[in-house]
Amino acid sequence: MAATDETFPVTADAAPPGTAPPERPPGPTPVPRAGMPRWLPRAMVLALALIACFQLGSWAFHQITGLLINVLIAFFLALAVEPAVSWMSARGLRRGLATGLVFLAVMIAGAGFVVLMGSMLAGQIVDMVEDFPKYLDQVISWVNQTFHTELNRVEVQDSLLHSDWLQKYVQNSATGVLDVSAQVLGGLFQLLTVTLFSFYFAADGPRLRRALCSVLPPAKQAEVLRAWEIAVDKTGGYLYSRGLMALISGIAHYILLQALGVPYAPVLAVWVGLVSQFIPTIGTYLAGALPMLIAFTVDPWYTLWVFIFVVVYQQFENYMLQPKLTAKTVDIHPAVAFGSVIVGTALLGAVGALIAIPAVATLQAFLGAYVKRYDVTDDPRVHGHRRRGGASVLARARRALRGPNEPNAEGR
Repeated sequence: MAATDETFPVTADAAPPGTAPPERPPGPTPVPRAGMPRWLPRAMVLALALIACFQLGSWAFHQITGLLINVLIAFFLALAVEPAVSWMSARGLRRGLATGLVFLAVMIAGAGFVVLMGSMLAGQIVDMVEDFPKYLDQVISWVNQTFHTELNRVEVQDSLLHSDWLQKYVQNSATGVLDVSAQVLGGLFQLLTVTLFSFYFAADGPRLRRALCSVLPPAKQAEVLRAWEIAVDKTGGYLYSRGLMALISGIAHYILLQALGVPYAPVLAVWVGLVSQFIPTIGTYLAGALPMLIAFTVDPWYTLWVFIFVVVYQQFENYMLQPKLTAKTVDIHPAVAFGSVIVGTALLGAVGALIAIPAVATLQAFLGAYVKRYDVTDDPRVHGHRRRGGASVLARARRALRGPNEPNAEGR
């Protein structure tokens, strides 16, 4: 069989054996195409999922912010009634029944205060309506004498009743009644929510502590129980000490108002006692404004007497009464208390103002148990005195400014 010679085409890339490959023309070297990394799609999907979860969590948090605030109020209220509930439970009363009795007493006291304040406001409004013609006659008489006019009360009343701005005001007030009603219903629902949560927190306190400790190691359980105990002591002690001082303040102001013959003395005394104790530092002066206003309607000089009594009693409370009653319950500096109230108001409004002081007192007591303290050196500067023999800064500055050849104050 004859052998056939097969010839292959010679390309530019392949050269016959034994020959040098041809030179490649100048130009950029081709880069091989690379595909998308396998991890990139998963990372993009994970990033989008995290963003969506964050947006969903932020939206849900804003939606339940009101509920969380109600739960916080209920928790502090349960801490406040815990000593009374525990005391009644230790004497054989069931914990649920003891909690119900405590809340019933609180609700009766709150309803009584609201009824008394409402009766006082209603009485003042009735008195103002009855005396309105007399006040109007006095104003018209003064205007006629001062500006030489001839106004008549009947004409003024008719012009007021048929004026456009009064009709618009009545229409706006009628439409605003619905808004006020909605706010009242919302407030009642919020009060009911706080009451239910606080009742369950107080009645099931031991069960709640066991459930919380069951998910923690033994070392952490002791810390949680210690923090809980400190919170109960500080919150309950704060409210009970404030309640006692409110009672003393109310009795003292009631004696003054009754002696002056100011109407609604019991209601005003309760108002002063509550507001002055649960609004630190400036609460006494805010609470004293209403009795001063009512006293002004009786005799303008009575306003001065009420103001003097409020100032004197505030000093007595700050320097004698309060240190003895709060030394073992809420021992915090007045500046710290006032600052905590400001911060609490900025964060949670009126709720923060109420729970700021017991929260700071609890935190201070809890940290104080773990902060190591040392004996303070017996240095005069600790007590605010200067060292003996130490020259003052002013004297050293004078010596520095005085030349070496100039005499000093003694002529030397």
